[in-house]
Amino acid sequence: MNREQMIAQQQWVKDELDRCVRFWVKNGIDHENGGVYTCLDRTGKLYSTDKSVWMQGRCAWTFASLCAAYGVKQEWLDISKSCLDFMEKYCINRAAGNRMYFTVTADGKPLRQRRYCFSEGFYALANAEYAALTGDESCMQRARDAYELIWKLNHGLIKDPTGMGPKTIPETRTGRSLADPMIYLNISTVLMRCDPKNTALYMERAKQCVDDIFRFHHKPDMKCTLESVGMNGEFMGDVTAGRVVNPGHDIECSWFLMSMAKVTNDPELLKKACDVFTFAIEAGWDKEYGGLLYFIDCLGLPTEAYEHDMKLWWPHDEILIASLMAYRDTNDQKYYDWFTKTLEYCKRIFSDPEYGEWYGYLRRDGKPTMPPTKGSTFKGPFHLPRMLIMVDKMFDELLARE
Repeated sequence: MNREQMIAQQQWVKDELDRCVRFWVKNGIDHENGGVYTCLDRTGKLYSTDKSVWMQGRCAWTFASLCAAYGVKQEWLDISKSCLDFMEKYCINRAAGNRMYFTVTADGKPLRQRRYCFSEGFYALANAEYAALTGDESCMQRARDAYELIWKLNHGLIKDPTGMGPKTIPETRTGRSLADPMIYLNISTVLMRCDPKNTALYMERAKQCVDDIFRFHHKPDMKCTLESVGMNGEFMGDVTAGRVVNPGHDIECSWFLMSMAKVTNDPELLKKACDVFTFAIEAGWDKEYGGLLYFIDCLGLPTEAYEHDMKLWWPHDEILIASLMAYRDTNDQKYYDWFTKTLEYCKRIFSDPEYGEWYGYLRRDGKPTMPPTKGSTFKGPFHLPRMLIMVDKMFDELLARE
């Protein structure tokens, strides 16, 4: 272990976290209506006032997590509460079984509903983290209720109260999406920590998610983890959707699995989780320009997504979490090498010390695709601060070993 290198890397992470948090506190918080704006340019200037419901939950979780990690600051706690209150007041479709909207206006008027239940997932994470911090039982119950709603929707136990059907006509084609078990696994492990009296339920469902990921999506013979498969895990190789690998998604999934392996002290699961990481990064790393490609085809055939070769911020955040976690838990140098390689790439390509936060959407060669942005409907104070907090704390563990 190169102790001096790790100390320097940790200091950079701490400085970057400070710049990131100050960027969002200064530019993103809506002091009039509550909640957070996320459509911000490089300098923090607002370019759209519509609000992402995902980001209200993610921001609430992030600022509660900052308090949990570094001590309660009233400003951080107030931001978390503001986002929670905004969601409660404006972002829940009460007439449709408490399903949540996807976007709303600045003052909370509903704009768009989507079929998937990730808004509910981030709402559950946020309420659980805030409740664990403050003891607010009403928030914890909201987290439990959302957690239960997602389970029922994902497993067809209730009909979607929004009336929105699946993306494809089920009589023609149906299947499974990796996002469902992997996101629910993450929610389960967070609720396990925040709501320990219901650990048995969260553990049972987390184990089911792990089983679904490996039974249906992970294909060790193909050295990949597929986004979409048939209901029994069938490889749908004759259509582009069945061949999609999202390396960043797989890498995020790998550390969700590593976290579960640590909770359950399961070395076999840890090894399989590390395989998910290794398959994804070896297939997805751009050998010409560096960085992780956004989508690849598992057979090397053309991809359908126009953005397949772009470099996005969040997959690189996931590499940094997963690689350092794998190194911490296995002591295998190759994972620390991936961490260092990716960190240097991110410093050069994504980081913006002048204004803070990371650029979100870059071309394959690392240049901006448009006037550079720091936030959007899909990018806010979540992936980057989550990574920086987790990496900082993992460095504490690693450096304490010697």
